[in-house]
Amino acid sequence: MPATQGALSRRNAVSLPGPDPSRKAPQRSRARAAVVLYATAVLASTTALAGCEYTYDEGWRPPDSVPAPAITDRSVQSNALRNEPVSEAELADWVDDELLYTDRPATHLGFGILNAGEVKTDTAAGLPAGTYSLALVCRSHRRVGFTVSSAEYTQVDLSLRCGSMRENVIYLSKESVLSFRVESRSLANYAYRLSRLGS
Repeated sequence: MPATQGALSRRNAVSLPGPDPSRKAPQRSRARAAVVLYATAVLASTTALAGCEYTYDEGWRPPDSVPAPAITDRSVQSNALRNEPVSEAELADWVDDELLYTDRPATHLGFGILNAGEVKTDTAAGLPAGTYSLALVCRSHRRVGFTVSSAEYTQVDLSLRCGSMRENVIYLSKESVLSFRVESRSLANYAYRLSRLGS
């Protein structure tokens, strides 16, 4: 083929459209810009939330220099005084007022003063078989523990709230010895009275 015809055919040749690299660049730029904007928005919202601080008004509080109000309720004052332990000189009168209220003779009587953390023990021997009433009282700002046991098992085991009397019924199937144990975590008066029921 002559050179002139080859040049003409190259001029008249139709070029097919191919991929245009310049068109993809704007699309990639827009995608990158969208990702950057999204990441910036997320970071800004997280920072704003982290900076939030909530405060709650718990109410007005008096300054430390202001003393607490005095208790004026007479019933509260009366209970506090009633649970205040008495001295050695007043102990017998307190026991009389609390326990010696019946015509039944006392089979065994015990009372005393306990210092904080102190434990006192006592025994009642030669108790005939039968049914007994055991009255327990104490005077303290904290509970007093009473434990009464025979050779077979524990008859009474309780932490008594002072200011009230507790009465328990004990049955002995044979002649027995009862052991008494009293303890307190604070200064306390205690007393117990064992009486036989029936003939």
